[in-house]
Amino acid sequence: MLDQQDLKAVSNNLALSSSARLIIVSNRGGVEHSIDDFGRLRRHDAGGGVAVALNSIAKTEPLTWIAAASSFADHVVSIAGGEVEIGNESNLRLIDIPETTYEAHYSLFCNPLLWFIQHSMTDFLQDRDVEAEAVASWHSGYVPTNRLFADAVIEEIDRAGGGRVMLHDYHLYLAPRFIRNARPQATLQHFVHIPWPQPEVWRALPDGLVREICGGLLANDSIVFQTDESVNNFLATCRAYLGSRAQVSERRGEVEYLGHTATAWANPISVDIEELQATARSTKVRSHLPALGAGKEKLIVRVDRLDPSKNVLGGFQAYERLLDRSPKLHGKVRFLAFMVPSRDAIEEYGDYASATFDLIERINSRFGDQNWQPITVFYEQNRSQALAGLMSYDVLLVNSLADGMNLISKEGPVINQRDGAIVLSETAGSFEQLRPGVVGVDPFDIDAVADGLEQALALDATEREEKADVVRRAIESHQLQDWLRIQLKDLAIHEYVKGLTKATA
Repeated sequence: MLDQQDLKAVSNNLALSSSARLIIVSNRGGVEHSIDDFGRLRRHDAGGGVAVALNSIAKTEPLTWIAAASSFADHVVSIAGGEVEIGNESNLRLIDIPETTYEAHYSLFCNPLLWFIQHSMTDFLQDRDVEAEAVASWHSGYVPTNRLFADAVIEEIDRAGGGRVMLHDYHLYLAPRFIRNARPQATLQHFVHIPWPQPEVWRALPDGLVREICGGLLANDSIVFQTDESVNNFLATCRAYLGSRAQVSERRGEVEYLGHTATAWANPISVDIEELQATARSTKVRSHLPALGAGKEKLIVRVDRLDPSKNVLGGFQAYERLLDRSPKLHGKVRFLAFMVPSRDAIEEYGDYASATFDLIERINSRFGDQNWQPITVFYEQNRSQALAGLMSYDVLLVNSLADGMNLISKEGPVINQRDGAIVLSETAGSFEQLRPGVVGVDPFDIDAVADGLEQALALDATEREEKADVVRRAIESHQLQDWLRIQLKDLAIHEYVKGLTKATA
């Protein structure tokens, strides 16, 4: 095994080209299908930060993208052959997972359990028998779904005569172990988009499941996180749950487990500035601008999935607190909320959405009149409309309780036309990068968020411009292309080392 100095030398001289085809693996693909009113099959780009980021890879690198069929139309495509061309010699391969299996995987284990745990939101689990739910959905959904994904990857590796595999996110923590056991020489990388919490948070799950999750991830050659904090938390979790079976080196960011060494490190994901700005100039986006009323009043804007981790409810509570104590802002500061429906079939999400809309109605009733409504909600999946909102804000509110990164906090400054200020949660992954140019707030403190909004609204033109420039420069220094280049270089290094080791064996 090469040491860090050798790897650095290799990294500086290694070409990123490879004979092995790139295989991307994620729960959702970059293309979704639907059936229109005339029974015709339609396709469109998927929404969400992961899909948007990974779609950019397909434009630069020939690849096979393996994902689950998630809609009826996707299942039709899957049954008909399952492969869809997505450009540049790339294709999307959809896996047809049995409905009950996928339901247990996605709706019973991943989102109502794993998501809340990784976002340190175990309060949402207090009234549930988590152990019973976790064990049942683990065996009936999470394990078999990960095995189906792994089988598809193994088949693709064999068909292509090798492969570099880039797995993504919390839906697929076990797949690397299944792949490694079947194809020991595979080059595996796993990017974790959401936060990794401290070891004690994992107590919400049975110990055996946490060990399996860590062990699955450690079958990768590298595990990549958004922040150094998540890296440190992951290493501490491996030490806490795997004990003497794992040799953990925090200094080197390495874990040796079951005869294999995995590295853990951080590479924060970002945005494609050129593409974002081109999209913002499009007629489709700009057609939404007149209805938003930028310039008539100061606009606070948020763009989020309606997910408890995004703390949408807390943001509106802070706005209500602001209106309570500052009557002079009535009629002068409006809140535009672009909210995407999210997992509303899950009880906790449905209850959260109901509470949010009840609060919005209360605020509009308390402070609004026939000439002015404090809050305007756009509740739909409409990226063009949301981008218009990001172009128009005077203040962008991102007060998530926990976020792996939060790309909205990076998209907004790139296309905003008003030198808008950003009120940013200190627990968002992007905070460390953007800290000098934002108003940082503790998202758990409603008064602190209200103070942050008031401070951002009070900035003069010079202060707004200075802060906006600081944030834009930070984003420009590490764009999506930089993130991708680093990810691919990491794969190339591990592929090179494997080839060198095999040649000298």
